[in-house]
Amino acid sequence: MSENKEELNEEIEQNEEVQEETTTEEVVEESASENKELSAEEKIAQLEAQVKEAEDKYFRVHADFENIKKRLEKEKYNAIDYASEKFAKDLLSPIDTLEMALAAEEASADLPAEELLAKLKEGVELTIKNFYTAFEKHDISIVETDGEFDPNFHNAIMQVDSEDKNAGEIVQVMQKGYMFKDRLLRPSMVSIAN
Repeated sequence: MSENKEELNEEIEQNEEVQEETTTEEVVEESASENKELSAEEKIAQLEAQVKEAEDKYFRVHADFENIKKRLEKEKYNAIDYASEKFAKDLLSPIDTLEMALAAEEASADLPAEELLAKLKEGVELTIKNFYTAFEKHDISIVETDGEFDPNFHNAIMQVDSEDKNAGEIVQVMQKGYMFKDRLLRPSMVSIAN
């Protein structure tokens, strides 16, 4: 019987140890799950803060982008609207020259016709010179009409017989053509030899 008692005591002790281990494991598991819940809540709060921060950054960047887009669009329309401003300013000089020629004509009404005509001619020549100066500033050039006819730059309006020109060569320029940089503004109106 004492053996049974000892065995029973041993069994009880083992059961108590197992229960203590189980209880300890349960306590550890409970505290770990509480830590997990707390850390999960903390993580959620942290992630929500990050999302809010990213959302704020997005809205700021989007607003900046929209402002830049509007400013660039406004600048583009201003550039289009005022693209000819420099050219227009350069055309003011020829207009002034023409107005001075007319004023000189009125002031010198008592001059002989030959002198008046000479002054008017001088004014017109000066005006043309001012136009060519303005054209040169803005890369506008006269289409060359020396040599062969080129349908890309010349418009033949008639053919004439010519002893000193070969067939297909330009004989006479009726109206000058103009180029803007490498683009044709207007072809030259020419007559060509048969």
